[in-house]
Amino acid sequence: MPEGHTIHRLAQDHGTRFTGHPVTVKSPQGKFSDSAALLDGQVLDTTEAHGKHLFLGFAETGWIHIHLGLFGKYTLGETPAPPPTDTVRLRLLSDTHYSDLRGPTTCALITDAEKQAIHDRLGPDPLRPADDPARAYARVSRSRTTVAALLMDQKVIAGVGNVYRAEVLFRHGIDPYTPGRAVTPAEWTAIWTDLVALMREGVRHNRIDTVRPEHTPEAMGRPPRVDDHGGEVYVYRRATMPCHLCGTEIRTAALAARNLFWCPRCQPAR
Repeated sequence: MPEGHTIHRLAQDHGTRFTGHPVTVKSPQGKFSDSAALLDGQVLDTTEAHGKHLFLGFAETGWIHIHLGLFGKYTLGETPAPPPTDTVRLRLLSDTHYSDLRGPTTCALITDAEKQAIHDRLGPDPLRPADDPARAYARVSRSRTTVAALLMDQKVIAGVGNVYRAEVLFRHGIDPYTPGRAVTPAEWTAIWTDLVALMREGVRHNRIDTVRPEHTPEAMGRPPRVDDHGGEVYVYRRATMPCHLCGTEIRTAALAARNLFWCPRCQPAR
């Protein structure tokens, strides 16, 4: 499932390509046809992201709410657009660009009130400048649930996925099984501040890189990571490999149907 930086990048990309212009809205697959007909020819006014939710705003009608889920994918390009396949749920087309959405969990036309209800149930997002990390910590500090599980709970903090979860805990030496209530205010501030910086870089580069400059392959004289997801990381999907910092074997375990990755030496149990 894409992490929050991907959705914010999609909001940004749609904003630069389509806002302020009338757009053709179609649903070749047919599942969004009725709503597409209402929106076709309208001006896309604004784009927004919150966590893993993308919102495309049309002032006259409402918002397209998109959640990619596990299988959703976007293709963006310049016109002329290729003929759409029958798997395209939503196509936006302007004079200069097109975007095709396939396989999302959600693609629905919603009202302002329905959009606000989605925001209300989500936790603060490190990529939304006005969001307050104290609201997330209020829940974390009262919880016996592991910090690893809390970081993946979109009601606690929105946009963090498995990669950022594993990497930010490593970067701050925190055992993933630490109960939320054992995380200090200073630790939470450091985690949040780090997520803001890392996820902003994720938006900028459209990939996740989490290693500090002194730990890059060039700085350490080690081979670069080879992975379909790209990006240099400390522990994510590095189970049984040696830790870049201490050489200890990276561990993995299942937690809430997702895999944890951590270094038992750099992230000692409390």
